[in-house]
Amino acid sequence: MPKRTGAAYVVTTTRRYKGRVYHSHLLRRSFREGGKVRNETLGNLSHLPEPLITMIRRSLQGETFVPVGEAFTIRRSQPHGHVEAVQRMMARLGIATLIAGKPCRERDIVLALIAARILDPQTKLATTRSWDTSTLAETFGVTAADEQDCYAAMDWLLARQDRIQKKLAARHLKADGLVLYDLSSSYFEGTTCPLARRGYSRDGRRGTLQVNYGLMTDDRGCPVAVTVHEGNTADPTTLMPEITRIKDEFGISQFVMVGDRGMISSTAIATLRDHGGIDWITALKSASIRALVEDQTIQPDLFDETNLCEITHPDYPGERLVACRNPELAKLRAHKREDLLQATEEALRTIQTRVGAGRLKGQDKIGVAVGRVVNRYKVAKHFTLTLTDTTLTFARKGDAIAAEAALDGIYIIRTSVTPERLDSASCVRHYKSLSQVERAFRSMKTVDLKVRPIHHRLSDRVRAHIFLCMLAYYVEWHLKEAWRELLFADEDQAARATRDPVAPAERSAAAKAKVARRCHADGTPIHSFQTLLTELATIVRNTCCTSAEADAPTFTVTTQSNPLQRRALDLIDQLAV
Repeated sequence: MPKRTGAAYVVTTTRRYKGRVYHSHLLRRSFREGGKVRNETLGNLSHLPEPLITMIRRSLQGETFVPVGEAFTIRRSQPHGHVEAVQRMMARLGIATLIAGKPCRERDIVLALIAARILDPQTKLATTRSWDTSTLAETFGVTAADEQDCYAAMDWLLARQDRIQKKLAARHLKADGLVLYDLSSSYFEGTTCPLARRGYSRDGRRGTLQVNYGLMTDDRGCPVAVTVHEGNTADPTTLMPEITRIKDEFGISQFVMVGDRGMISSTAIATLRDHGGIDWITALKSASIRALVEDQTIQPDLFDETNLCEITHPDYPGERLVACRNPELAKLRAHKREDLLQATEEALRTIQTRVGAGRLKGQDKIGVAVGRVVNRYKVAKHFTLTLTDTTLTFARKGDAIAAEAALDGIYIIRTSVTPERLDSASCVRHYKSLSQVERAFRSMKTVDLKVRPIHHRLSDRVRAHIFLCMLAYYVEWHLKEAWRELLFADEDQAARATRDPVAPAERSAAAKAKVARRCHADGTPIHSFQTLLTELATIVRNTCCTSAEADAPTFTVTTQSNPLQRRALDLIDQLAV
């Protein structure tokens, strides 16, 4: 028998036959015989799958293969992609240098709190208990921070609020530009905060303690500054301090303030006239519109050919009044009023039946029952009510209802801006842009950031908490701008400047198509902001080791991103800021 020594190996050959390519994989062994190297074919592997052939080849070259479960152990898995997206946007916006020029522990904690507010808004204690469940704490370097560290960082942040907002104003507000401002409120948990007062609740939580806060944005709705007030502070009293801040702190001497009819009142306008360089856009209240209708300044035939017309009136010297009539809004208000009238009549008939049957007696008791009804539906002014100890009669006030119906769908924009600067349509559009501030309040209070309920007891902590939420919304606002093509959002923002300013806002045809098909042309789903963050969170960072021993060295393996996730991250890097 010849002496056979050597190693086995796999040989791959290729041949063509009738236009087709064939591959052959042969298992061979080399050996030496009589001083010469010879080869022996041990078998044909061509029928095996390519991955198995590759594994055989690598094994013959000396690699060792073990079952996956024995190769390494995953010690921890943390969602990472959504954290990376927020951190990448914060870096893109320069949030770190916006807050403080030099790195420090307080800055790291504030950055982590901003990110946590976007990703998983909770109380500060709950936040520190949960932010290790993702890579958030590790990404921002705050793994050891507890709730007391968070409170200290919030106090540090509040001391820097004026400087931060001044930097934001320098970024986004421009001379002779528009500033949007509105006030909202959020309710408290607890009774000890000095800011907590009972007042007009925008949350619909009557009788609860609350705090008011005013939000200032640029003309796009991008937040610039926030101010916290006691819960019973009236809207107009907060306006002039904001005007002073823009002029003195932000250094903008000429601008147009846009506020709703409750914010920029006639008293505030009289004060604004004394501040040179400041114009305003607001709207008339219902009583003022009714006066214009009664003196026939506003007549139905004004809107025969157009839904917008500009008028003047001696009660508003040096001002422009832009009267608008929205037919769809008129139908909606008429329908709502009729529903309320019918509901009131039905409830009053029920009381009338009880009175007639003798089950409800006494003028005072009948009056209490009637009061509950009319207070519930808010249309007492449209009814004539007659009460005795044993009877109840009621009837609609036809003239009062007709007078109110004449105002259906009509609203009037009031402004000091000259026609050379803004035409009538632009004035209406800019007033309606206050919806951007309302959208910010909705996002901060309910949809995403959940500023309420407020649990802090100290006034400065409440101020810091709301300022923190504003900074979080600043990051979220830019994320939504970057991700417009991936979300159920209207990408045709330029068309807003040419659409009918009076008609109800409508999405573009492209946006309606997105909503209808719910997916992009390539089949990938269209998302909301929260579901896109959830999709990104499926990118997971795994901490692994090759041994079960406690002190074994570890390494990380991160989930490979899919095309949608890569696109979302790329769009952040492409956003112009």
